[in-house]
Amino acid sequence: MTHGAALRGAAILTAGLLAVGVALPVAARAATVPVEPGAGRLAAAVAAAAPGDTLRLAAGRHRGPLVIDKPLGIVGDDGAVVEGSGSGHAVAVYAPGVVIRGLTVTGSGLSLATQDSGIFLGKEAVGARVENNRVENNLIGIYVWGARDAVVKGNRITGRSDLRMNERGNGVQIWNAPGALIEGNDIRRGRDGIFVTTSRNNTFRNNAFRNLRFGVHYMYTNGSRVEGNVSRGNHLGYAIMYSKNIEVAGNRSEGDRDRGILFNYANTVRVHGNVVTGGPEKCVFIYNSNKNAIFGNRFADCAIGVHFTGGSERNRIYGNAFIGNRTQVKYVGTRWVEWSHEGRGNYWSDLAAFDLDRDGVADTAYRPNDLTDQILWRYPAAKLLTNSPAVLLLKWAQGAFPALHPGGVVDSAPLMLPPVELGP
Repeated sequence: MTHGAALRGAAILTAGLLAVGVALPVAARAATVPVEPGAGRLAAAVAAAAPGDTLRLAAGRHRGPLVIDKPLGIVGDDGAVVEGSGSGHAVAVYAPGVVIRGLTVTGSGLSLATQDSGIFLGKEAVGARVENNRVENNLIGIYVWGARDAVVKGNRITGRSDLRMNERGNGVQIWNAPGALIEGNDIRRGRDGIFVTTSRNNTFRNNAFRNLRFGVHYMYTNGSRVEGNVSRGNHLGYAIMYSKNIEVAGNRSEGDRDRGILFNYANTVRVHGNVVTGGPEKCVFIYNSNKNAIFGNRFADCAIGVHFTGGSERNRIYGNAFIGNRTQVKYVGTRWVEWSHEGRGNYWSDLAAFDLDRDGVADTAYRPNDLTDQILWRYPAAKLLTNSPAVLLLKWAQGAFPALHPGGVVDSAPLMLPPVELGP
């Protein structure tokens, strides 16, 4: 058969299929449909659209709430606003493959009981993409509720500042949504920046958080990554709780109030290349967390560098830099805990030691929480006696007679210089 004959045959077959009402693939008849502002026009356009169509919203206010129950693209021109009714979700998605891009979305309800959201992705919204939107003054910004492989990228999400912190919703909330990618968003003025629970295989990358309770809040979520994010001026930067097999890499906590990074019942977590600075109460708090690797981080200018307590066992802490913390380590326990690995410990800015063989490792071990340190963090007023003859004598005695130590952290190979691989 010649090429021309084949084309004529295909045309005849297509005409025959249309004549008998057989549906063609979505891509063959997808269209871009302009939608002007006006009461009821957006809902009517969604109802009339075919799966695969793209609705292009003109500048102006498009009244919602908007319910998307078929695979569509909803794309906004500059100035296009989808405004909810002030009750429930402003935009709700219950179909796979939906794209929402370039909109301003506002006007959700205020009920935490019904999880009212600016954009709600139901479990049917597999592979949804929510990109480059402004999501403003909603209770929850974007809620990924069971939608597998969703992408939330490049959005600016601003919560409500007229509510008390605990009455606000989260910027991005995730429940049981494997494969979710939350990337490059600017999230501010809600409760938590990203709150995730009962999920797995999620990635939170290159987001910015400010004016929140927690930047990132993990609960019962496994096998995931938190990388390249920046938390500024929040109560707490990164809280990893009741989770395992998490990679926490290359994040920054700058000027967070209470804690930079918190581990609570977190196991087999790798924490590296992070920077906590700017004066939180505790750079790191570790409670009942086991078999974690914490290396190559910078913890600086905190009241306490690391607060380590509550039955945490078999953690490897090495190659970090502890710089300018008023108390480097607060360890609550009586067992000896080694903080070096394979001949490599940590850098301590208050360590006065020699390195006679010039191998980059101090010639003596460092004990950041000896008996006098414990007295000072239990009774802060005792700092007035730091340079008194009695305290100096006690420190000398502990150095000369290690049996006087009550147990605690020991770094057998402290580094003379901060590690160079800290980032970003």
